Amino acid sequence: MTLDLTDSQSPWLSSVAERSERWQDQEGRPMNPNGDVRVEGVALPSEGVELRGDLYLPAAQSAGEASPAVLVAGSWLTVKEQMAGRYAAGLARRGLTALAFDFRGYGTSKGDPRDFESPERKIADISSAVEYLKTRPEVDAARIGALGICAGAGYVAVAGSRDPEIRSVAMVAPWLHDRTLVQDIYGGPDGIRERMTLGEAARAKYETAGEVDYIPAASDTDERAAMYGPFDYYLNADRGAVPQWGNRFAVMSWPQWLTFDPIAIAPRCTAPTFMLHSPDAAVPDGARRFHEALTAPKELQWTTGTQFDFYDQEPTVARALDSARAHFERTL
Repeated sequence: MTLDLTDSQSPWLSSVAERSERWQDQEGRPMNPNGDVRVEGVALPSEGVELRGDLYLPAAQSAGEASPAVLVAGSWLTVKEQMAGRYAAGLARRGLTALAFDFRGYGTSKGDPRDFESPERKIADISSAVEYLKTRPEVDAARIGALGICAGAGYVAVAGSRDPEIRSVAMVAPWLHDRTLVQDIYGGPDGIRERMTLGEAARAKYETAGEVDYIPAASDTDERAAMYGPFDYYLNADRGAVPQWGNRFAVMSWPQWLTFDPIAIAPRCTAPTFMLHSPDAAVPDGARRFHEALTAPKELQWTTGTQFDFYDQEPTVARALDSARAHFERTL
């Protein structure tokens, strides 16, 4: 199913409770993170490494009551205090327990090398987060879903194709690339070859000397950056440039990132999958290709907004949360 979603079609636009006091509702008022949502800092194991996260619980949920839960994965290179926490808080405001966590080597989680963008490590961490949610008394272990934003969509898709405990998947502004799309994004075969060579050399240096080569994750002045350009979300302290984010990228990440192909696994996905994207956001052709290849129950909605609008701008985030909540309500 493919639908167009416009402002007038959104069933409701409720405000989103956020963990940071500087986040605001649609009227510009600071929101109280301890009002409609309870936030609990948690630790969970993943392949012997301790991950740290924030569990967002609906304040109205009764003690001993088990409800559906959703783990939330943000974009590549990010920490839980960025878009993942925003969406987890919004889901909790809408009645769903939600977990935002730092992947291995990021933020407050342990693990080395730091800031290493490894899709396989992140996919394993997602499955570990599912196992953790199953242990929580507030969670119905048979009703766990996953929501991915940007690159996190690809990670939850692959995790869901391998882990039947992920019963439902939602993707917001999904960044999904394959072998041909990644060349279009990164300057053709020459651009891919250059980054692969740099990444392989950095990996060899790490394996022999234990040293990690880093470049900025985002910059509008350093052309080496993983994201080079006027990316306001990542460069603006009032948006995604939060203190917990180190803004760096391990160069040896390039080979794993560039060869990651979540579109290829679409036919193996079995969980009902909801996708929300915009023609003006990143890699819309990737969303189309993934959706076309899905054989599981599926829905693709098109709306308006740039990629970064989906990270923190209203009413874009509220619409996305409303749609995701409706999907999980139907499928969990």
